[in-house]
Amino acid sequence: MNLKDYALNPGLYDELLTTSGRARPGFAQLSNFLRRASPQTLALKRDAADLAIKTLGISFTVYSEGANIDRQWPFDIIPRLIQAQEWRRIETGLKQRLRALNLFITDVYNGQQIVKDGIIPADILASSKDYRPECEGMRPKFDVWAHICGTDLIRDKDGCMYVLEDNLRVPSGVSYMLENRNISKRILPELIERNQVLPLDDYPSRLFDMLCSLSPRLIKSPEVVLLTPGIFNSAYFEHAFLAQRMGVELVEGPDLMVDTDDCVYMKTVQGRSRVDVIYRRIDDQYLDPETFRADSMLGVPGLMRAWRAGNVALANAPGVGVADDKVVYTYVPDMIRYYLNEAPLLPNVPSYLCSNPEERAFVLNNLPDLVVKPANESGGYGMYIGPRETKRSTREIKQKIEANPRNYMAQPIISLSTVPTLIGEGLEARHVDLRPFILQAKDSYVTAGGLTRVALVKGSLVVNSSQGGGSKDTWVVMDSKKDKD
Repeated sequence: MNLKDYALNPGLYDELLTTSGRARPGFAQLSNFLRRASPQTLALKRDAADLAIKTLGISFTVYSEGANIDRQWPFDIIPRLIQAQEWRRIETGLKQRLRALNLFITDVYNGQQIVKDGIIPADILASSKDYRPECEGMRPKFDVWAHICGTDLIRDKDGCMYVLEDNLRVPSGVSYMLENRNISKRILPELIERNQVLPLDDYPSRLFDMLCSLSPRLIKSPEVVLLTPGIFNSAYFEHAFLAQRMGVELVEGPDLMVDTDDCVYMKTVQGRSRVDVIYRRIDDQYLDPETFRADSMLGVPGLMRAWRAGNVALANAPGVGVADDKVVYTYVPDMIRYYLNEAPLLPNVPSYLCSNPEERAFVLNNLPDLVVKPANESGGYGMYIGPRETKRSTREIKQKIEANPRNYMAQPIISLSTVPTLIGEGLEARHVDLRPFILQAKDSYVTAGGLTRVALVKGSLVVNSSQGGGSKDTWVVMDSKKDKD
C-alpha cells in the first residue's frame, strides 16, 4: 500500500498533502516517489535504516520499573517537509523568542523590573522551584543564560505553527536530528538532492564556536568540555556523540576540580588542565554539592564559586529553569513586547493558568476537553489529556490542581498535524511535532529544520520517545527561485 491508498484524516492538517490529496507546493518529488514506491521498496529502505541504526549504536534509555532499558532509536523513513519560505519566518520568530527569554532571565536575577512594571505577577517567580537565589546579581557574557534552546512547535488544523513550550535547561535530541539526516542520506540520497534540502550538518561546529566564544580567557583555543552525569543517563548517547563531533573531552564530575584560585581544572594523565567552558548536561541541583544538593556525586564541588567569580562559563547557565516553566511560558509573548518592543512572530498555544481563580474555575469545569500540564515536568510525564482519561484520573488531577494551582496550566486539545508514516506495509497518518534547536551567544543560529517526533500509536498525541513515540528527518526544501536568492 503506497500513497495512493493513504487515508487523510478529515479536519486535520497533513504536512505532505492538501485536503484534495494533492502534494503541497514544493513537495511533489516526495509525493511522486511515495505514489510509485511498492511496499517491498519501502520495506527494504526501512530495513536498511534499521540496520544503520543498529550498526551505529543509536539508542536511548528508558527508565522502567527501576531498570534502565536501552532501546534502538525509533526512526520512520518518510521525511517531514517544510518549505524554505515558511522556515525563514519560523527561524526569525525563534531567534526573537530566545532573545526575549534571555533578557527576562537577566532581569529576573538583576532587579525584576518586569515584575515592578506589572507584566508578570511577583508570586509566579517567588513560587518557582527553579529560581536560584545563588544567581542573583550575575551577568554572564553577552547577558546570555540560555545558550542552547530546543523549542517545541506544533501545527494545528488551521495550518498555523504554534510554540508548545521552550526547553532551556538541558534540551536534548539534537544528536538524533543529525543521525536522522545521516540515515536519510543513505537510503534516500536522490530525493535529498532533487529537493535541495537545506543542510544541518554544521550544528556541531556551530555549537563548538558558540561555546568557545563564552570563554572568560581571550585565548586562541579555549578548553571546552562536556559534563555528563554518566552512562546511565537517558541522553548519554547524545553526550558522547556531541563531544566526539566537537572534538572536546567528555567528562564526569570527578574528572574536574575547583582549586583555591576559584578556577576549574580537568585531571589528565599529563597533569591538570584549566577548563574555560563547560557544556553541562546535569540539572542545577546536582551541579555543585557545595551549593545545591550535598549528596550529589555527579557535580563538581565549588563549581558555582568558579562561575560566580567569572573564571569559567557554564552553558546553559544555572538558573535558566526559571524561564523553562510551563506557567512562565504563557507570558513569553508579553516578554517579547516588553523587552524588544516587537510583536511576537510565533504565537503561543492558548493557555489557562490555574493560579488565576477565574481561569482555574474554567479548567476544573472543562477538564474532559483540555490538556493539563504540571509546570516543571518534561517528557510528557504528569500530563493529563482530557478525552483519553478515566473518571478516576479526572478526579485525581482535579484534586492536584486544587491543592497546588500554581503548578498547573491547561490548554485546549490541539489537533496536531499529520505526516505519512510507514506502519507495517503501508502508509498511515500519524501526529507530529517539531523541535528546532537555537544557539545564542553574541549571535544567533537556528538549525534548518529540527527533530520531528512522531506518535507511532494510531490517534495518539504523545510523541515522546520515552512513551512510545518515534522520529523523522525534517527537510527544509527550496521550491522556487525566490528560495534560492
